Amino acid sequence: MITAYITDTSYTQHTLPQHPEHAGRIESVWAELKKAGLIDRLSCLRPAPVTDEQILSVHTKDHLSTLQWVAKQDKVVLIDQDTYALPSSFDVARLSAGGVVKAVDQVMSGKVDNAMAAVRPPGHHATPARQMGFCLINNVAVGARHAQKAYNAKKVLILDYDVHHGNGTQDIFYDDDTVMFISIHQSPFYPGTGRVGETGKLKGHQFTLNVPIAGGYGDSAYKMIFDDIIWQAVENFDPDLMLISVGFDAHWVDPLAQMRLSLAGYDHLARECIKMANKICNGKIVFVMEGGYDLQALGHGWRNIAHALLDEDDLSDPYSTAPYETSADDLKADIHQIRLLHGL
Repeated sequence: MITAYITDTSYTQHTLPQHPEHAGRIESVWAELKKAGLIDRLSCLRPAPVTDEQILSVHTKDHLSTLQWVAKQDKVVLIDQDTYALPSSFDVARLSAGGVVKAVDQVMSGKVDNAMAAVRPPGHHATPARQMGFCLINNVAVGARHAQKAYNAKKVLILDYDVHHGNGTQDIFYDDDTVMFISIHQSPFYPGTGRVGETGKLKGHQFTLNVPIAGGYGDSAYKMIFDDIIWQAVENFDPDLMLISVGFDAHWVDPLAQMRLSLAGYDHLARECIKMANKICNGKIVFVMEGGYDLQALGHGWRNIAHALLDEDDLSDPYSTAPYETSADDLKADIHQIRLLHGL
C-alpha cells in the first residue's frame, strides 16, 4: 500500500500563539508521525501553491481581493472575531490548498493508493465570498474542483466529520449535483448552519446531507450514523473520489466542543471511509486536516489515519474512551427522519 503524505514546513508561518489555531497544531502531527516511525513508510511530498485560477474555481473575486489586500499589510489583520491573517498568511493558505491539490494529483493519477494532507490553515468554513472560522481558502473545495477539471472526475464526495458544520463547503456546492457534501456535526453550535432541512437547491437538491447532533454523543452514535445513513448515501452517490474533512475537535478532551468521540471511535470512522472507497471508487480517498485543538489528540489521531491508510492495525490512544456519552438510542428518531428525507 502506497500512501502519500503531503505537508509543508511553511505552514508554521501562519500563527498567533494565543489563538486556538496556531502552529503547534501541525507541529504536533509532525512530531507524532515521526515518533511512530511513519515518515519512512509514507510517500512524503511537498505541495505547490494554488493559482488564482484555482482559488476562483470556488471563491469570488472579492474573496481573492481580500487575501491579496491582507498580504500587503504589515500587521496582524482580524478578518472577523475568530479569523486572523498575517502578511504571510495568503502564501501559506495557497500552500494549504495546494496540499490537497497535490494529494488529489497523486491519487487520481494512480501514483499512490491513497493520501493524507496535513495542512493548515484549515478551510471548510471559507465560503465563496468570505473567510471565517479560522479558514482562509476552502482547501477541500479547491481539491474537489481540481479533481473534476484535471482528471474529469464526474462525481466527488466530501464527507466532513469535524465537530463544526462545514458551512463554506456546503455553500460552494449547494446547487451542484456533481459534488455531494455530507456533514456530521454538533448542533446547535458554531457556525449555526447545517440543519437537517438544508439539502441543496436546484440541481443540487438532495446532494447535501446534514446530520446535526447534540453535544454528548460519542463512539456508538457515530457508528450508528455511519451504519444507518452514511454507507447507503455514499453507495447511492457512487463517487469517483472521496475527500474526507477530518477535525479531531469532536474528541472528548477537545477544549472547544462537547462531543464524546474517542481516538478509537475516530479510527473506526476512518477505516469505514477507507472501506467505502475500496468498494466504490477503487480506493481513491484523501483525508484532509481541518480542526482539532487538543494537541495530543490531534497528533495521535493523524498517526492513526496514517496506519489505517497503510492497512496497518496499529491504534494509538493515550486517552482511552470518554468517561460517559449520551446513548445512541436517543438518536434513532433523528436518523429515521434523515433516512426518510433522503430516501435511504
